[in-house]
Amino acid sequence: MTSLPPAPSLRERQKEKRRTRIYHVAIDLFKQGGFQATTATDIAKASNVSRGTFFNYYPYKEAVLLDYGAQIVDRLRELAEALLAEGTPPGEVLREVWDKLAEESAQERDLIPPLAYEVMNPSPERAHTAYQALPLSRVIELILRAMQASGELRSDLSVQRMSNLIADTFLIVALRWSAYGTEKSLTEEMRLTLSFLMEGVLRREQVS
Repeated sequence: MTSLPPAPSLRERQKEKRRTRIYHVAIDLFKQGGFQATTATDIAKASNVSRGTFFNYYPYKEAVLLDYGAQIVDRLRELAEALLAEGTPPGEVLREVWDKLAEESAQERDLIPPLAYEVMNPSPERAHTAYQALPLSRVIELILRAMQASGELRSDLSVQRMSNLIADTFLIVALRWSAYGTEKSLTEEMRLTLSFLMEGVLRREQVS
């Protein structure tokens, strides 16, 4: 008989409840006043906790965004797994997940730059933390593995490397779109980018 894991203690439940409150307050403040203008003190005050308590849960302000991004990636993984389980062709799954990622990212345009900066942070420790918190490449790898099984992928690059390249490309294009803007929506930009990634720049002869 398999034993159930012990239920969280009252202290643990209270800590999780406080962390959740701080998170939601911080995200609301970022949306209302902008990420750069919002300080840790602002978040602590609005959450009814001390500044030190805030740092007990989030060692730096950007860490809140990692929770935000992680929730998006979790939803993408759930979507990919559900579509693959239904028998949706992997290429179509990739396009649907890609569109969903663009849609989610575009909703909070001003949060893309600081989130992207964390992934590229000059501090190796912080960059690694961000990479672990935002495993977009693993969601893409899940889909590419299915494409590999059906013989659709090139064999001269590892699936992991291709997944990393696709995830990195999304980050760069989203950052550029957020910072400078274009006439196209992020979804349109990302569809063009995915087409480019999947088909390349070389001209192909049209089959009559």
